Amino acid sequence: MQLIITDAWLAKSHAIHLSGAKLLLAFVALWLSLMLVSAGLYHWVFLKGAREGWPVIATLVKLMVKDEFAQRDRFVRENIEVMAKKLGEMQAKVLQLESLGERVSGLAGVNPMEVKTKPGQGGALVRGRDLTMDELQLTLADLDQLTNQSSDFMTVIESRLFEQKIKKMMVPTQTPVTGGTLGSIFGWRIDPFTGTSALHTGLDFAAEPGAPVYSAAGGVVVTQEFHPEYGNMVEIDHGNDLITRYAHSSKVFVKKGDLVKRGQRIASVGNTGRSTGYHLHFEVLVQGVPQDPQKFLNAGRHLAGTPVAQTAAPPSGGGKR
Repeated sequence: MQLIITDAWLAKSHAIHLSGAKLLLAFVALWLSLMLVSAGLYHWVFLKGAREGWPVIATLVKLMVKDEFAQRDRFVRENIEVMAKKLGEMQAKVLQLESLGERVSGLAGVNPMEVKTKPGQGGALVRGRDLTMDELQLTLADLDQLTNQSSDFMTVIESRLFEQKIKKMMVPTQTPVTGGTLGSIFGWRIDPFTGTSALHTGLDFAAEPGAPVYSAAGGVVVTQEFHPEYGNMVEIDHGNDLITRYAHSSKVFVKKGDLVKRGQRIASVGNTGRSTGYHLHFEVLVQGVPQDPQKFLNAGRHLAGTPVAQTAAPPSGGGKR
């Protein structure tokens, strides 16, 4: 394409040659310029009309704002519905937790009425309007209070169960010798040394020399000495004025003041002191008064579901005190 420009004053002519690429580039530049001018003019007219309240512009602005608010309201409403559904699921789980807490409280010996909980709810479903944000926040606040109460309730139950566990661990219900046979029991018998009637204040477990002797419960060693009658003796205080005594040991592995666990080895079966053979003499004292240890061991047998010891006559030559 060729353009010829003639200057009438100077009587000259200029020829401009436009190729296809140059012509396309010029068209694009002209189109972009028109677009920028139109956008600027539209923006200026729209802002001026909105500020000055031109009828047509004001109507358009109201429609745009209304549509934006409608979209925002729809978005918020949909999110509130999702949150309300999640809230309902959380409330159901809290109710299940409360039900579980009531069952566990019976095991812990806690009265569920000691902690105020939200009463049960129910009934047929009759759908109504959607929750508002204020109602949702109020429900969340109630749920938060309810979870705090449930947490306090569970803490009380945990402390009671822990207390019961500690008490159980501090009661001598574990057999102090495994594999031994039970010889002389608690009560009156013929003394093997004098041949007269005498009170036997504990249980005698016949066992092999050096067999391990275990603590029947957790506690503190209060005595570890050689006694003229009990021989190598260990006494363990379990609290609540309850003490266990282990006598006639050949070796002792604890000393006074040691903390021992339930089932911990404390000595070895021996024949020291006033004894006629290898065995363990085991006593349980409450406030210094000897009790029948079999009652405690039977309680442990019922809890564990296993026998404590086999009652049998002592082996030949294996006398006891």
